[in-house]
Amino acid sequence: MKNIFISSSIPFVNASPHLGHVLELVQADTVARYHRLLGDNVFFVSGTDENSLKNVQSAEKAGENVSDFVYKNYINFFQLKDLLNLTYDDFIRTTEQRHFIGAQKLWKACAKDIYKKKYSGLYCVGCEEYYKEEELIDGMCPEHKTKPILVEEENYFFKLSKYQDKIKKIIETDEVKIIPQSRKNEILSFINSGLQDFCISRTNERAKGWGIDVPEDSSQKMWVWFDALSNYINALGYGSNDESKFNEFWNENKDKVHFIGKGINRFHSVYWLAMLLSAGISLPKTIFVHGYITVDGQKMSKSIGNVIDPYKLVEKYGCDAVRYFLLREIPALEDGDFTFDKFEKRYNSDLADGIGNLLSRTITMIDKKNINIDKEPEELFINKNKEIEEKVKEKFIYFNEALDEVWSLISFCDKYIEEKKPWAIDDANGNEIIFSNITYSLKNISQLLRPFLPETSKKIEEQIKILKPEPLFPRI
Repeated sequence: MKNIFISSSIPFVNASPHLGHVLELVQADTVARYHRLLGDNVFFVSGTDENSLKNVQSAEKAGENVSDFVYKNYINFFQLKDLLNLTYDDFIRTTEQRHFIGAQKLWKACAKDIYKKKYSGLYCVGCEEYYKEEELIDGMCPEHKTKPILVEEENYFFKLSKYQDKIKKIIETDEVKIIPQSRKNEILSFINSGLQDFCISRTNERAKGWGIDVPEDSSQKMWVWFDALSNYINALGYGSNDESKFNEFWNENKDKVHFIGKGINRFHSVYWLAMLLSAGISLPKTIFVHGYITVDGQKMSKSIGNVIDPYKLVEKYGCDAVRYFLLREIPALEDGDFTFDKFEKRYNSDLADGIGNLLSRTITMIDKKNINIDKEPEELFINKNKEIEEKVKEKFIYFNEALDEVWSLISFCDKYIEEKKPWAIDDANGNEIIFSNITYSLKNISQLLRPFLPETSKKIEEQIKILKPEPLFPRI
């Protein structure tokens, strides 16, 4: 048994969650479930980023108290756990006292690399990030397509330039492995362009009094990313009276995985590494970078009005149907598109007519013909199942490819039934062999689906046990 630390990123709570947030949570949960099945000791953490200026501005626009506004949206994110059958072990809010304590301890641990200066820069509130002029596209933020504001202040800076060569070597040698290669190349290109010291605080006036005080300077608030990135270790007790979990799952543990979206790769693969190096804290092992979900080819956006509400989607189609679409239809490491037409086609073809139909027709015939299914499966089926198990294991982190393999086994069973035509066979022994082969495969399919579709896996096992068919996924 080994220790595994798994985290999702923590989203700003300036609005309710959308399907893009759900993608990352489901991916991280699938990996956490997989490692638990292997017998590993998993700590899976999620949370909410509540100290952003973006949150303050959204609360003001809504005419609400910032604290009340943030709490309302935090609840919407926290309740995704039950909605999506997630298994995280902790959920940290960056307005919690334990986070304040940990963030300030990290600041102090990095003190040798922090200094104060006056400066001016172009700031995107949406990203909570400064941009160089040459990084803008037609004068706009490349991520949010909005014009950055010019900020002129005296703030604290972190000596990022000091760590340029060290971080470059760490990334090049896969000491910290960035998946996929394209995102690794993106980070190396950013490093090779020359790392500049970055601003890690803002004045109380610009922060509007919201956020975490800079240690020993209450006139300044920490830059939201400096405090937010520390959530991963703060959830483990960093800065508390008992840091045993922090030592067990972080500082003395090699297997640490961050799941993040491509828009925040730089913060995790450069800034976070530099902060940890400065503080003398161990580094993550893997940074898994997924793409975005588009809707009819357009980026999901409140302003466009194409945001997909996960609560409504699950209410209509069910938790496992949503998990399945995200893991099968959306490429694990690239952008993927959502439309209701695509969703319903996947649902009907793969779930209702695929695994649902295979299970239903199998159990119906077993029950109707009173067939004994305790015979040893034939070698053909034993070998086929072993082959699929190995392929799923090999491709697991590429969720869509792993599920392709599972569904190839479902197709194999369907084809076998069509060839054998058990409904036309009166020979009891012949039917016993056929359905022992199929139920053996269905039990394996159930096991393979456990990390991906936990409720479906459980229902398959239960129906085989009691031999009473119930629709897994009613056709729509």
